[in-house]
Amino acid sequence: MYKIQTLNNISVVGLETFPRDKYEIASEIQNPDAILLRSFKMHDYPISPSLKAVGRAGAGVNNIPVDKLSQIGVPVFNTPGANANAVKELVLAGMFLAARNICQGWDYARNLQGSDEEVSKQTESGKSKFAGFELPGRTLGVIGLGAIGVKVANAALSLGMKVIGYDPVITVKNAWEVASDVQQAVSLDDMLSKVDMVTFHVPLNDKTKNMLDANRINLMKKGVVILNFARGGIVNDEAVCQAIQAGKVKGYVCDFPTNLLKNHPGVITLPHLGASTEEAEDNCAFMVSNQIRDFLENGNIVNSVNFPEVKMLRTESENRLAITNMNEPNMVAQISSDIGKNGLNILDMLNKSKGNLAYTLMDLDKEVSDEVLQNIKNIKGVLSVRRVPV
Repeated sequence: MYKIQTLNNISVVGLETFPRDKYEIASEIQNPDAILLRSFKMHDYPISPSLKAVGRAGAGVNNIPVDKLSQIGVPVFNTPGANANAVKELVLAGMFLAARNICQGWDYARNLQGSDEEVSKQTESGKSKFAGFELPGRTLGVIGLGAIGVKVANAALSLGMKVIGYDPVITVKNAWEVASDVQQAVSLDDMLSKVDMVTFHVPLNDKTKNMLDANRINLMKKGVVILNFARGGIVNDEAVCQAIQAGKVKGYVCDFPTNLLKNHPGVITLPHLGASTEEAEDNCAFMVSNQIRDFLENGNIVNSVNFPEVKMLRTESENRLAITNMNEPNMVAQISSDIGKNGLNILDMLNKSKGNLAYTLMDLDKEVSDEVLQNIKNIKGVLSVRRVPV
């Protein structure tokens, strides 16, 4: 019986993928095999020695101690693309909100006072303050052409916009999905100098923190609109607010309110609504639940942020080992030698690495004894070993 602990409410659509005769699922559970979560901050959360996997029903994993889990051989799964349409729709909404000054106009209209005739007069006299612009013919810069960025770029083209994309590490799969009319940026700075609007779709890390700062804002056109539905910290909020006051930036729309932003003129802040749709929550939960189940039952790894992708079809053997070790020379040889010394034959094997970690699946002709399992665990550099299924 596998034990799954949920640290946030997870959509029933996802939880129903776990057969109840094999899985116990609860928010309070001892010695979990896997943890499912959304935004729960795990950095100070105690890690049970029984933990084999962590699944995030969403794309960002800043709330998870990935490095700490890597050191003990625990993969962290996420769900890239599962909420892409939801975020895309909110980005498009943000573009319209900024272009037409909708939030400012709505705030003005709902605070009008007097008789209907007086309200009507104030409406006509005040509407000129909220004149905006139309999107066709404008240029949108899309930074990050992953699952979300590709959808945003293609949707903007369908609205009649010109689109420039920037992503130095775009995958082949995503490159195929980007419309041919999306221009490729020569560099980030070159792109920023050409756009009327820019939207960010990159993870927050050391390379992307303060990606848009005062220096880069100075490169941009006067009246530019900035959108950030990726992560707080990618855009330097203070620099943007100063640029709005100086008349350089027309507006800033983001999903991450702060005390500086929430009441600032020219800034529209939303309460992290990017993936907050029923469909997105169902998609994320379903996707991560299937990934966790495939890992626990078969040892396969798909969409892990810290482990390589490893997917090996089952042979007739039911004796599978999953081994995590440091990505160092001679590790597979040592493991295979231990297997052979104990009269076990390898029927199939797949070994992949990612950064400092390596992961191996082995199908064997006989069941692995506890002694052999312990011998492999004792090899220097091995982080975890388990029978699959347990």
